[in-house]
Amino acid sequence: MAEQKAVCASCKRRITNTIGSTRFMCPKCAKTEIIRCNHCREIATKYRCSACSFEGPD
Repeated sequence: MAEQKAVCASCKRRITNTIGSTRFMCPKCAKTEIIRCNHCREIATKYRCSACSFEGPD
């Protein structure tokens, strides 16, 4: 089975070994892991949960 690449939920860039990136479960449904790069976090780029369509950051 191929390893899934960690990509930012907003910009879709790979975040492997990227300082300031984060991973967390969706705050609404807790079914999907949200991955964010440092840049998208800093400029508060929106992301969407693929399971429940929750949009953040608020």
